[in-house]
Amino acid sequence: MMTKGRLDAFTDGVLAIIITIMVLELKVPHGGTFNDLAPLLPVFGSYILSFIYIAIYWNNHHHMMQTVKHVSGKILWANMHLLFWLSLIPFVSGWMGENHFTSASVFLYGIVLLGAAIAYFILQFLIIKSHGENSLLSKALGKDLKGKISPILYIIGVIFAFYNIYISGAVYILVAIMWLIPDTRIEKALKKNSNL
Repeated sequence: MMTKGRLDAFTDGVLAIIITIMVLELKVPHGGTFNDLAPLLPVFGSYILSFIYIAIYWNNHHHMMQTVKHVSGKILWANMHLLFWLSLIPFVSGWMGENHFTSASVFLYGIVLLGAAIAYFILQFLIIKSHGENSLLSKALGKDLKGKISPILYIIGVIFAFYNIYISGAVYILVAIMWLIPDTRIEKALKKNSNL
């Protein structure tokens, strides 16, 4: 079995590049007053939300990988699948901010978030399958309500993008807030396991 070291290092590198690309998309205004920053507010707003999402994925991925003892080819490809969706965030984030949250851009942003959520679920599933139903990750996740509710909320956000972008935006922010609240399930499981 392969070790997880290279997978961790590669994932960290890709996420660092994604954040770098996003911040480089923030163009400096030509004027030197606060009024000159006003047109950039939508771009900055989409940047903040996207940065939070990348941070959430990095944090959760880091915790999840603490439970992993080995990786398989399927896990490596599932991780690449997740990185594919996350690598699209700078594009959809920039498009959404530059165009002041049009229906199409909010829709595509939601599709990318949904794709990333599904990819993360697949990665979790394959790790549990590889390590067994009694694995540390399986025990830590339990029923995983947040993980199951998130894709449903993304679908609601995607559908509403063509009716009311404010509802879509509120849904995307709600999911981010749900995941920003520290999730200690894996930390508790690791601590409990180390005490055995």
